[in-house]
Amino acid sequence: MSKQFDVIVIGGGPGGYIAAIRAAQLGFNTACIDEWKNAKGGPALGGTCTNTGCIPSKALLQSSENFDQAGHHFADHGIKVEGLSLDLAKMIARKDAVVKQNNDGIVYLFKKNKVTFFHGRGSFAAAKDGGYEIKVVGAAEETILGKHIIVATGSSARALSGAPFDEENILSNDGALRIGAVPKKLGLIGSGVIGLEMGSVWRRLGSEVTVLEGLPVFLGAIDQQIAKEAYKAFVKQGLKIELGVQVGEIKSGKKGVSVAYTDAKGAAQTLEFDKLIVSIGRVANTIGLAPEAVGLALDERGAIVVDGDCKTNLTNVWAIGDVVRGPMLAHKAEEEGVAVAERIAGQHGHVNFNTIPWVIYTNPEIAWVGQTEEQLKAAGRAYKAGVFPFMANGRARALGDTTGMVKMLADAATDEILGVHIVGPMASELIAECVMAMEFRASSEDIARICHAHPTLSESTKEAALAVDKRTLNF
Repeated sequence: MSKQFDVIVIGGGPGGYIAAIRAAQLGFNTACIDEWKNAKGGPALGGTCTNTGCIPSKALLQSSENFDQAGHHFADHGIKVEGLSLDLAKMIARKDAVVKQNNDGIVYLFKKNKVTFFHGRGSFAAAKDGGYEIKVVGAAEETILGKHIIVATGSSARALSGAPFDEENILSNDGALRIGAVPKKLGLIGSGVIGLEMGSVWRRLGSEVTVLEGLPVFLGAIDQQIAKEAYKAFVKQGLKIELGVQVGEIKSGKKGVSVAYTDAKGAAQTLEFDKLIVSIGRVANTIGLAPEAVGLALDERGAIVVDGDCKTNLTNVWAIGDVVRGPMLAHKAEEEGVAVAERIAGQHGHVNFNTIPWVIYTNPEIAWVGQTEEQLKAAGRAYKAGVFPFMANGRARALGDTTGMVKMLADAATDEILGVHIVGPMASELIAECVMAMEFRASSEDIARICHAHPTLSESTKEAALAVDKRTLNF
């Protein structure tokens, strides 16, 4: 007889493992299936985020930032460094150790919450007995039965047509995290989150980095005042950014990669790189899921079709995270995972897409929540804007990092905060206050009236709120 569960989660990334834990907390007999393997063939829970995305990239970003500070900025603080050198192998090993700590942490959480784990690939086999048979192919093959199924299979890097990833010369985020030697010349196609973060890592370590972006503007999806400030900072650091290009033939060989393209003026160009990172987005991962076995509906992009509550077209089958509509963000997947588990329990799970924060972990960091100024103008909504630069913040001066600003947008009539956009030091942490404020539908006046510790970077958020009413105190 097949093992039977109340809830089976297919995928152990941020959405999947969180969904499994929350379902178990709610009293359901829960199983989670995940196929990621570590170097020894054992389980590596955490999905793309933990293994080849969020966690390892942040580890390398921190390491490369330390190296850059030691080489270029410590002297400003009266700290002399002689004989600075890079041990890239140790840096990569540290990154791998951080990943393993996170992998092992999820294994512990499964044991703590009594989630049954199956190491292998899960796929639909058949609808049966009011539930679904799920085939698990790992070291052995078995079939388990679940009443509720949550699909959390994530996404995969999108490759360029005619230039598949070989993870040696043409790299996805996976290969970009495993480069064995600092490339002299590094190319990036696409100026998205992953590309900019990886470009930042290798630039700090000594690479000459060129970004080729098809859009005519930099970071077109974010508030353009913030994007322009970030662009200036990146160019000043040495990133070469070409906008409005059309990429043509890409050739990979023993000596590296050549990229032919047409620049914004229509002129034909060719660049030679030691390595090329392709960062043009991601696609929903349903390979091997066998949705046809049970009639699970996919859209034209291959993503699973769901409603606002993450329900699919099948009774008791749910889908969350990158494999469905919405932003491909780990924390969005986590929120959907919790919400679905609670909906299965008859509760009212909550996910507010309007207050999901976005972060790019470059230097300067970029973070935002809510609507941009361009979106408000397009919608014809009357608004007020307040901007406060970090150059007027005492803590930023003490840190020696005054690049950027906080920008707050509020409704012209009600003063409700509609969006907050930050470029500068610790933007990833500062945005949390703004998310909280928007979730509770706070006004800019609410933030302006709250006491913020001095000296802190968070005072810039208060000052931006004051700026909405044109009454900043420090600028």
